[in-house]
Amino acid sequence: MISPVFLAHGSPMTIFEDSDFTRFLNRFGQENKPKAIVIFSAHFENHVTTIAATDEVHEMVYDYYGFPPAYYQVQYPARGSTIVASIVAERLRSRNIPVELKYRGIDHGVFPIMLHAYPEANIPIVPVSVNPFLPARQQIAIGEALQGLEQDGIMVVGSGFLTHNFNEIDMSDAAPPRQWAIEFRDWIREKALARDVEALGEYVALAPHARRGVPRAEHFVPLLIALGAGSPAREVQVLHDTIEHGSLSTLSLKF
Repeated sequence: MISPVFLAHGSPMTIFEDSDFTRFLNRFGQENKPKAIVIFSAHFENHVTTIAATDEVHEMVYDYYGFPPAYYQVQYPARGSTIVASIVAERLRSRNIPVELKYRGIDHGVFPIMLHAYPEANIPIVPVSVNPFLPARQQIAIGEALQGLEQDGIMVVGSGFLTHNFNEIDMSDAAPPRQWAIEFRDWIREKALARDVEALGEYVALAPHARRGVPRAEHFVPLLIALGAGSPAREVQVLHDTIEHGSLSTLSLKF
């Protein structure tokens, strides 16, 4: 069964890296073979939940700046699926969640993960937007509307970062994890493993250093959506967990 997951998506540098994180993505892809992927990317924002519906090969969205030319030439020729997009739209509308069908290509919240996990690009991908301004409980409700899609072989992926504060990143490879990042990561991990939806829904008020770790919520809310999409009866699993560059958590979870 292809359970919903929250995956850290790495920086654009992940595209060409060979690291513990990219090797994790490779193992993940070998162990999980869905028929289609519905992915909520932190880099696809809209005030209405927007589903990028197409049956064609996805366009590439190079939503980063200042990298060498090779980063703007990478291709990931996966197709979309209008059938899966329609299933997602129907599920959301049945819960009175507004939906818009509007095409957008795949961004770096999508293709760096997929390049390492599914290099053959042979699994249909349906990108879905996030709205970082919705309350946490509404983010979870979006995921809840998609519970059970794994029974049809459709994997729901929330793609983001547990912590995402550029002012706290140390690009030195040897930078030790900062204590505040450890404390925030540990709190989220504990509540996620306990499937404490109420606490996670109040993470801004309850989690230590929440504002420091999540100054803007677009990279965090994919975790809440993936949490909501998982079965309440299933044990939550940690897939990968490191802190890189001082504060950047790669915590990835299966729900």
